[in-house]
This record gives sequence, C-alpha cells and structure tokens, in this order.
Amino acid sequence: MWRCALPPLLRYPTFDELGARAAALVARRPRDARLRRVGTSRAGTPLWLLSVGHGTRQALVVAGPHANEPVGGATVLRLAERVLADPRLHEGADATWNLLLCLDPDGLRRNEGWLHGPYTLGGYFRHFFRPGFMEQPEWLPDGADAASLPETRALLDLQDELRPFLQCSLHGVDVGGGFVELTHDLPGLAQRVAHSAARLGIPRELGPYDTLYWPELGPAVYRIPRPRRGDLAAAITEAAVESTWFHPHRHGTVTAVVEAPMWGVAAVEDGARPVDEETVLRMVSHTLRHDTGVLERLLERLRPHLPAGPETARLLAPVDDYLLVCPGLADTWDPDFQEPGDARPLPPLSTAHLAALRIAGRRLALRTAGLLHQLVTAAGRDPAAVMPELNRLLDEWCEDYRDGCGARWIPVARQVEYQSRVVLATFELAGRYAPACSRSGEPGWNAGAAVPMHRE
Repeated sequence: MWRCALPPLLRYPTFDELGARAAALVARRPRDARLRRVGTSRAGTPLWLLSVGHGTRQALVVAGPHANEPVGGATVLRLAERVLADPRLHEGADATWNLLLCLDPDGLRRNEGWLHGPYTLGGYFRHFFRPGFMEQPEWLPDGADAASLPETRALLDLQDELRPFLQCSLHGVDVGGGFVELTHDLPGLAQRVAHSAARLGIPRELGPYDTLYWPELGPAVYRIPRPRRGDLAAAITEAAVESTWFHPHRHGTVTAVVEAPMWGVAAVEDGARPVDEETVLRMVSHTLRHDTGVLERLLERLRPHLPAGPETARLLAPVDDYLLVCPGLADTWDPDFQEPGDARPLPPLSTAHLAALRIAGRRLALRTAGLLHQLVTAAGRDPAAVMPELNRLLDEWCEDYRDGCGARWIPVARQVEYQSRVVLATFELAGRYAPACSRSGEPGWNAGAAVPMHRE
C-alpha cells in the first residue's frame, strides 16, 4: 500500500505551503491526483483545487472559508494522503475527492503572524484577522446571481460543475469545542463524532451559541435552518441570508460544516442543568456591554488619527461589525431584558450553553481589541495613546480564557486528525443516506424559522 512521504504537519501551513505540499503529492501520484486553478482571489491569488480519484460521485471539501481558521488547510492535505492510501475511499466508493485548499487565501495570509506559533492566546488575538461580514465568501446576502466576490463566484461555479453528493465546509473554533452543522440529518453521525472526540481528547460543544435556537440532531450535531432575508445588522447575527452551504441543494447535495477547536474548554461538554442560570446570564451580558463600551471609547479616540486607505478600511470593517452586534447580543442574553411574549425567548439552557455564551462574549471583545491593536501597529505610531490600555485588556481577557474558562491548547495534529475523521464519517454516511434526502424545493425541506446566531 502506498504511503505518503510528506512529513506530518505539526503546525498550521501557510497558503504557499499548502500549494507546495499539494504539488508534491501530485508529483508522487500523477495518475490519481491533480491540481488545477479554479479561480482567483481579490488580490490575484490563485484558488487551487486538489482532486483525488476518478469516480463518478463527487465530494467537495472547502478549506479556509474563514481567514482565521487554518485547520482546514492541514485537514485537506491529510484527507488527500488518506484517500490515496486507501483505494476503498475512491475506487471502492466510485468517488472523486475535490479539495479546495483555501477559499480566502488573502485573509489567511493576513493571519501569518501567528500561524507558525508559538500558539498562545495573546499571540493569536494580536494577529487575528477576519474580514467584515460582507467580505466573507461563503455568504450570499443578495443571492447567488448577485454574488460579487471572486472567491464566492469560484465556489458557486465549482458547486454547479461538480454537483457533489457531499460538501464539507471546514471551520475552526478558536476557544470551545467541536461540533457539526448539517443541512440534512445523517443518522449515526453524532455517535461517530463522540467516538473520535473521546479518542483524541477533543471536547464536544453541546450548546454552541451559533446554534442556540437550531434543531439538535444529536449531541454536538445540529441542523442548519433555512435562510431568510434581513437587514445587515440582522444578517451578521442570524442565518438571514442565502449561503454557499445551501446553493448546491438543487443538486441533492448534503452540506456539513465541521468545526474543530484550537483551545478546548471542558465546560462546553457539560449538559447538566445549571443552578445559577440567571446569575450567569446577567454576568455574561453585563460584561459584554461593559467591554463594548470600553472598546467604543478607544475607537472614538483612535479613529481621527487613522490614515485613510484600504488597509485601515479592511481592519475597521470587522471592528464596526462586532461593535454593531454586541449590544443586541447582550440584550438577547440578559434575563432582565426578556419581555413576556418575546418572539425569541431563550431556549432551555444547560451548563454547556452558559459556558459557550461566556466564551462568545469574550471572543467578540478580544477580536475587536486585537483588530484595534493592529490598526495602531499598522499606523506605526500611537497618537491617541490607546496601546497601553489595549495591551492590558488583551492580557486580562486572555487570562480569563485560560484561568476562568480553562482554555487549553490542542496540538495541531490532533485538531487535524479529529476533523479528518469527522469528514470521513460524513462521507460514508452521506453516501448511504443522500439518495433519500429531501431537495430544497420539496415540501417540508428544512422547515423552521431562522434564529439568532453569530457564525463561528
């Protein structure tokens, strides 16, 4: 049996390293693997598709849809090696694996300040980058026909070309646990996820705030509700728009969003009923309001001194998005803001849900502080004298993740192995159940109103 000669990945690969390793793999197995350019990013970076096998059934795996989530790139390389080593996964399954190395290469390059480690929370958030909502390539806020980002158009064209029976979108949770979101139930997946997570020491997230109101298909497996229209403020925090997850359903595609954590938190796996729910919710919501106010005042001091130009605009867009949604989220979580007859009351919450909400509120503040830190760094000076306070906030909030939430680093190799195993499980189960799946135009498909979430 063929064995891959490439050394294992012990750290996250950069975009250039992804391409080099994929090319080396193709050079070793040119009959079974091929690499082609399927599009170009906004900055002119090629979008590379690595295909393995020659079967008639197409599987599409998309890495790097979010710029700050590099685990997917390492996972697609691992999947390619595994598929090439096991003919049952391509010849035996009559399948071709199509592995998009990175959907947002420009964004990934902006995260290279922390990709090679050392992997610390402070280093990650000080170098964190993720574009504003309207520049994230999986979303279709105005529908597929109006999609303008070249990365989005490339993915849509690829979906229509391949008509895959399975699409896996590979995401990473910075702090929390692993979970899966599906457009259609795959019976048995929750058990597979539990087994892989237990073997690899990965906490399962039993109450992600992304999925707070979504149907649960099993522990750490959730069904994505149908999209619906909304304004921009709503779209940032809801499944309010069309997406590339739903676009290929006209072809009968099952989409799985596979989340793998970087820093694990044991509490997100605690499904017990909390005894102090309202106290925790008040603490989380009040903390988010306080932190948002602090960050808004820092931005107010900093903004007049920022140079005009694309670099400033690129960093300000996500800052403005985060500061826009934080007050509404704090109100949604605060029991003192819940009115009788509220159209969206909080569902029954477990300890895992409360842990996830605490992590989410802290995450929004840390991302915003990190982006403000980069704005000052990019300017080359600190005329508003905000850097000392930003560094203090970043250090305190990262310490809260470590000591207050118990966040612990998960080695890259384990993250990749976990995500690879979950993808392989969805591949097997989708091949078994996909023919019976409803199509988007059929009555009752994915019924249920969309509800608040913030895409992790």
